[in-house]
Amino acid sequence: MSLFRIKTSIPPRLFHCRCFATALPNDEEYTATPHYPPILDMSFEKKLERKKVAKHEEIKAVKTVEEKQIKLNMPRFYGFKSYMLNEDYCPYNNLGLAQHVTRTHLIVNNELPEYYKNIDVSGVALNLKSEVEEAIAVEIDGYKRKNDFTNDDLTKMEMENLTSSLIVKQLNRIIKNEMSTSHPHMKNAQIDYEPRIESTWLAGGMDAPERVKSVRRGRPWTKHMEDDPVDRLMVFLGSPCMTVRSELPLPPIVSRDEAENAELEVPFFRLDPRAVGNKTEFRHIANTPGFWPGDPHKFGLLSYHNRGYLHNRKHYQDLQDDKEAVHRQAIIASFGWLQAQANFLGFNTYNDITYPLVTQTVITDGKVWSFYAYQLNTIVFHTMYVNENPKRNICWGTEELNLYDRVENGKLEGFNDQVLELLLKFYCNVPESRLGINLTPYLNHEEKVIADYADDDKRQWLEREYKFLVSNRPRFKLDYEVYSWEKIYKIDNKTRHMDKKLRPFELLQDPFKRTLDDRQPIYIPRKFRPHLPRHKGKYAKEYFP
Repeated sequence: MSLFRIKTSIPPRLFHCRCFATALPNDEEYTATPHYPPILDMSFEKKLERKKVAKHEEIKAVKTVEEKQIKLNMPRFYGFKSYMLNEDYCPYNNLGLAQHVTRTHLIVNNELPEYYKNIDVSGVALNLKSEVEEAIAVEIDGYKRKNDFTNDDLTKMEMENLTSSLIVKQLNRIIKNEMSTSHPHMKNAQIDYEPRIESTWLAGGMDAPERVKSVRRGRPWTKHMEDDPVDRLMVFLGSPCMTVRSELPLPPIVSRDEAENAELEVPFFRLDPRAVGNKTEFRHIANTPGFWPGDPHKFGLLSYHNRGYLHNRKHYQDLQDDKEAVHRQAIIASFGWLQAQANFLGFNTYNDITYPLVTQTVITDGKVWSFYAYQLNTIVFHTMYVNENPKRNICWGTEELNLYDRVENGKLEGFNDQVLELLLKFYCNVPESRLGINLTPYLNHEEKVIADYADDDKRQWLEREYKFLVSNRPRFKLDYEVYSWEKIYKIDNKTRHMDKKLRPFELLQDPFKRTLDDRQPIYIPRKFRPHLPRHKGKYAKEYFP
């Protein structure tokens, strides 16, 4: 019997012993008491809440104003369902809704807050009284304009708005010329005529629509949330006849601690805003306070608004409804302008302001004047914070005051000095710097707007994308819709079994959940990319935040 030696071919590397070097323990890695990670609530509501908070922090971390606005629009390619608050359209009984969606406490009396009593304008009013009377009389009855000969083509509302705008411009010219020497803030103030103001924010606490309730009922993990409130995206659209802006903000009227007073009542409106006549549109989120980002005059001092829309309202035998309509206009106009300014300072509907903002609002038809002072203390009151946020915005207003009684023989009769003094107090309210407060805490220190970027391609791309979203123009390709024949033959009566399933409703897809970046980038022809390989660089680079 022969013996055979079996030769193994096991690689030598398997027998090698590997040695790992370990570092010595670091004393700083050890603590006297153990630190455990937080125990998270894994319920559906808490996981959803943490997901939302993470998105809010992402928006806060975006560097520039324009990129924050683009980031807000990222979830929807076709825009969001928005509830419109138009300045020149006020349905009946709309004041409660306006107070709820702006979280505003309204104070109406014959005087402005105590803050304005310390502003003395008696000497200025005495110097300007005769000039103001003459300017108003000339604008009303002094000469004929082109529109006076063609007034048959203008409605009563248009004629009143035109007259009040002309009077406001003359008064502003007279007051600004008089005060420019004694008040430097008026010399450097920026005047805008009929600017476009658009403001978008989330308002929570309102009842969910039946469609949302049915979806919640159909899922076991959301069945208990059927009656939970939902957010509504509110959009304010307005165009004041004139605004005045400055480089510094107005001082607060009251402290933020007083704004947390539980006695400042705000009506709670639970119904759908359409229940009181408001309309809906699909729009992108846009916040434009009448100027572009980067303008140094980014704080509003004063805005003038027309009230000619009152001629087109249905009154329903309610004598107080017109007065409430003016209060409602003042609230949404003041909040909308300040909320848009806050977005240009780096804040938004998810990240609250860190200091109060103040503006002054005048609503007039040339004869009847209403004065309002508004302090913005918070802009975050969506569903997550609708009950937790104790802050209230405050609006102080006066009753309607007549500047004069009538015009006879080219002169004003019954001129009211109180109205002129109230207007002058708004102009004499001096803006101040906020010592020790960072006015833009959520913006980058070096690159606050996209104009600060050195990369030309990035700057041009962001500007083009931002201006398209702000314009709210319709896209070249129309929004998705289900055609009537599809509704009849494919959805209600399934008679097209042999058709290829290509449409979103056949593939169980929701096209309106398409995100903003879900699109094909711009194609670059080959001759414009010679420095790149043939198979690379076909599409332009995009810079979504």
